Amino acid sequence: MNLKELSQALGLSQTTVSRALNGYPEVKEATRKRVAEAARSFDYTPSSLAKGLATGRTMAIGQVIPVAEHHDMVNPIFGDFTAGAGEVYAEHGYELVLAVVGPGKSEEQTFRDLKRRGAVDGIVLQGPRVNDDRVAFLTDLGLPFVVHGRASGVDLPYTWLDVNNTRAFAQVVDHLTGLGHRRIGLINGPADMDFAHRRRIGFEKGHANAGLSPDPDLVTSGEMSEDFGYQTAKRWLARTERPTALVVSSILSAIGVRRAIGESPFQIGTDVSVVIFDDMLSYLQNAGEKPYFSAVQSSVRQAGRQLAQMLLDRITQPDADPVQTLLDARFVQGQSSGPAPTQ
Repeated sequence: MNLKELSQALGLSQTTVSRALNGYPEVKEATRKRVAEAARSFDYTPSSLAKGLATGRTMAIGQVIPVAEHHDMVNPIFGDFTAGAGEVYAEHGYELVLAVVGPGKSEEQTFRDLKRRGAVDGIVLQGPRVNDDRVAFLTDLGLPFVVHGRASGVDLPYTWLDVNNTRAFAQVVDHLTGLGHRRIGLINGPADMDFAHRRRIGFEKGHANAGLSPDPDLVTSGEMSEDFGYQTAKRWLARTERPTALVVSSILSAIGVRRAIGESPFQIGTDVSVVIFDDMLSYLQNAGEKPYFSAVQSSVRQAGRQLAQMLLDRITQPDADPVQTLLDARFVQGQSSGPAPTQ
């Protein structure tokens, strides 16, 4: 069934039906409900093109993906976030446009091109860096945007959703020092990324809470891959004064840490404790009555859903004040952490 046929069945004009389906305030509530019920009954779904013509919008959301050695599109964290956001976009008749930044082109050029062509109604900015100048660029560009995370050193008002990384990592260190650990290593994400910056602050705060200082030789940053976790843990476990506990910024790196411990004479949770940040990935679950890894958990898929709704709100209410949402991670005791060994 098309719009014309639905309108004829209802005895209403196509304009009225279109406005009712697209939430125009001048349509009476009784009419809106009647049209919505008929649309469901006849399994009618308006085309995105028709909806865009009715609302003056493209009905598309943009995510810009830089070309890099480690491509974001194959990162399961990116995949889970996008899946969650996509569910909300689909519910509201939006499509997701992934714009890959090609060689010789900047992200800023890509943002500008999307705005110039009228290709999207809004932008999701992921992976904010410390002092990220993209926030100011997008603010000046005038295209609605939201940030997954936030950028330290940027004082502009903008809409973001983030996890309280500082509190989460202080809590992890509090857990480990409470178990008697004193030599604790941090396997963190890239140092210029804001989440990693905040996690390191939390790691240091947790040490200060216990009257300790982190060993700078047991703090490292890099791409959160399995190999990065494996190589780092293997090197640290070979030290004469090895760490008795490791804090790991991703379950991906933690899998590498587990492999390194498995190849060593040590036992995880007994000789070496491991606590991770768990994004609660759909296809890489750290679940069960007692999960394998002790972890601070926050669902990246749910974050995608929540931030997508925040962006749609900005698109429909462009003059509203920016919204900032800070989520708390939940600590879960697993099998991978226990009392510090006596040495």
